[in-house]
Amino acid sequence: MEFDLFTVFCELALLAVILIIVGILIVYITTPEANMKRFESEKTFIDPENKGQRLPFPSLYDPPTLALSVIVPSYFEEKRLPKMMDEALEFLIPRLKQDKSQTFEIIVVDDGSKDGTTEVALEYSKKFGTNMIRVLTFEKNRGKGGAVRLGMLSARGRDLLFADADGATKFADLFQLEKSMVELRKKGDKAIVCGSRAHLQDEATASRSFFRTILMHGFHFLVWFLCVRGVSDTQCGFKLLTRESARIIFPNMHVDRWAFDVELLYIAQCLDMTLSEVAVNWEEIEGTKMVPFFSWAQMGRDLILIRLRYLCGFWKINPKPKAD
Repeated sequence: MEFDLFTVFCELALLAVILIIVGILIVYITTPEANMKRFESEKTFIDPENKGQRLPFPSLYDPPTLALSVIVPSYFEEKRLPKMMDEALEFLIPRLKQDKSQTFEIIVVDDGSKDGTTEVALEYSKKFGTNMIRVLTFEKNRGKGGAVRLGMLSARGRDLLFADADGATKFADLFQLEKSMVELRKKGDKAIVCGSRAHLQDEATASRSFFRTILMHGFHFLVWFLCVRGVSDTQCGFKLLTRESARIIFPNMHVDRWAFDVELLYIAQCLDMTLSEVAVNWEEIEGTKMVPFFSWAQMGRDLILIRLRYLCGFWKINPKPKAD
């Protein structure tokens, strides 16, 4: 009997080892490289004031020529984008008039939309000029992470903010992020300030279904356990980075979908970048692209894969990436 139990134990242990090896091989085989490639049309932007001439985007590795770049990833956002753009410009333009050093640009990244997102954005470019508003249109959908990455790599600002196209975060809260950034810069040039909705969690929990609340807490636990600690809200689409931190982080990123924020912060913490979190005003906006169960499941899968791929060495962080 003891021999039989020992045999069964050995067979189960061998099976477990085989499954682990097969699992690692599957993770390795399905591991994507950082997608830095662009179609030719994605290397340029349209100047609607100059007969639609196409002009080249600069590189993140060029010296900064503006104080701020705002990256707006957009996918089927023709209806929600104007509210966000109007609110951002109502904050940024008066500030520029008061202080000429507060120069800025907004880069709207159309992530392969089939609606009029690009056309809506180009109207702003036509009205305010391409020095202020530029539109980067993808030929194919990449995902929010891919849109933010290529937008960042095309930016001119000393500081770089990415903000969701739905305008859910009050844009004027940028002032609070910038105040925090001033303090972080005293510790070094590699810094990130994260907008946070954590202070709204109790109110949000009260309005959610029990099932969605369980999914939310499960996702937060996975983020904490596998990837990022010390940041209460990794998913808020309102983050401010220094140009120096963006130059390192975005060429190293691999995740193109919803969990890209987690990989961004994971890389930052691995490289001991300085992070802070600032409470922002936020409201739910109709038209979200997230499908509650599917999107949470996809993000949970991505969290596990992020951890495994870095742990196994399939993905490596280059602290000094070369210019694109």
